Amino acid sequence: MKKTLSLLLCFLLLLSAAGCGQEEELPSKSNFLLDTLVTITLYDDSDPAVLELAFDEIARLENLLSVEKEGSDLDRLAKAAGKEWVEIAPETEEVLRQAKEYYTLSQGHFDVTAGPLIDLWGIHNGEGHYPTQEELAEVLPLISSDDLLVEEGRAYLTREGMKANLGAIAKGYIADKVKELMVEQGVERAVLDLGRNVLLIGGKSADAGFLIGVQDPSQEQGNYLATLQVSGKSIVTSGTYERYFTYDGKRYHHILDPFTGFPADNGLTSVTILSDSSVQGDALSTTCLLLGLEDGLALVENLEGVEALFITGDGTMTRSSGFAGYEAS
Repeated sequence: MKKTLSLLLCFLLLLSAAGCGQEEELPSKSNFLLDTLVTITLYDDSDPAVLELAFDEIARLENLLSVEKEGSDLDRLAKAAGKEWVEIAPETEEVLRQAKEYYTLSQGHFDVTAGPLIDLWGIHNGEGHYPTQEELAEVLPLISSDDLLVEEGRAYLTREGMKANLGAIAKGYIADKVKELMVEQGVERAVLDLGRNVLLIGGKSADAGFLIGVQDPSQEQGNYLATLQVSGKSIVTSGTYERYFTYDGKRYHHILDPFTGFPADNGLTSVTILSDSSVQGDALSTTCLLLGLEDGLALVENLEGVEALFITGDGTMTRSSGFAGYEAS
């Protein structure tokens, strides 16, 4: 929940807009939530009132899952760290359990208890703090999802000073829940654009998918290295250039390695995950960027229904075995 409007990585490309430009205006709603611009657009004849329901659900879930929201489940969990168990909502329990699963899958690289490290660097809106070794030595021992305990209806951070931050998974979880709600309301074709998380309901029409562009990390917003044509899928991108600050002439981005305490530095500038669920795409895009090209690609190839595009600093693109099958010709 920490990305800004100016740093979106995925942008919906409308086929008709690229053509005659005479498309009838579609029911759509936008609002600034989850620290980004959220836009939902209907492509069928569903009642536009469903958009209000969708945005109400986003706001409700953000108020549960954002550690920055006073009184949220994550805020209360951090304040009670090392002291007591905290009662949590079913949704919070679900996303915490999923976060722990990705912690195991990534061999510890995906770790939502990196909250103290995220706070230490404080990278936001081009500003940040370059930490000293002493500061890192204080926060790194607090990072371990093994010490995030989750039981039915409650959770506990076992050591004082620990803090869970769901910024690398909550947006995907929320997108999936909103899609579920909209489908229950009868929506058959829609685009949910939660910043760099794009989730699709059906296709643009019964015969055609939506076109989704993958941003070129080295160019201004709106320049694409690949275009996907997909229906019903999730497309999530994590990039080292979307949020950063400069210190002593060097750029430091926000995707932090919980083992070293520093931003990932393995040659990758972005990873795009194509999958069925946004929560999976959200977690895996961060995980793969931390793992690096070789290990990240190996992980994706071992997961059913998941494809990926890796982009390195020199612009080289590496696709998983089935990714090209979704690219527009």
